Amino acid sequence: MTRTDELVTSAPADIVFRVAADVERWPEILPHYRWVRFREKQGFGRGVVEMAAWRDFAGPLRYPTWWASRMDADPDVPIVRYHHVDGITRGMDVAWEFFPEDGGTRVRIIHEWDGPAWPLIRGIAADAVIGPHFISAIARRTLAGVGAEAERRAAGEEVERDA
Repeated sequence: MTRTDELVTSAPADIVFRVAADVERWPEILPHYRWVRFREKQGFGRGVVEMAAWRDFAGPLRYPTWWASRMDADPDVPIVRYHHVDGITRGMDVAWEFFPEDGGTRVRIIHEWDGPAWPLIRGIAADAVIGPHFISAIARRTLAGVGAEAERRAAGEEVERDA
C-alpha cells in the first residue's frame, strides 16, 4: 500500500519543516493527538518516538490509535522520515517532503506499507480500511494543523520584521 497526502501552505519551507519535525509539541497544536513522547531522543527530530492520536468518526465517535517509530529529521534536504517499529503499522515507512513553491510550500506525506501481519487479509486490510480510513484520515488532519501553525508562525515573523 502506498498512500500520498499533500497540502499547500503559504508558509516558507523552513518554518513548515520546523513545525512538522517538532513532534513533541504536536499535542499543543493538533487536537487529535493524544500524546507524543520520545522513548529515545537523539537530538531535534531524531530518535524513537511514540505517538497516539484519535481517529474521529461521525459526531462524538472516535477510535484511539497508537504507534512507535524511528524518526530522522534532516533540515538540509528537508525531509522527515519514520520507520514504524511498534503498533499495528509496524514496518511502515513514512516520508514528509517539503517543496518550496511560489508564495509557500507543498508538503507531501508518503506512507508505504505491506499491511498488518494478518494472514490472508493483510493487503485488503491495508488498502481498503487502514490506509484510507485511518492513515490518510489522520495524515490529512495533521497536515492541516501543521500548515495552519506554520502560517501562524510565518505571519508572526512578518509582524516582527515590520515593527
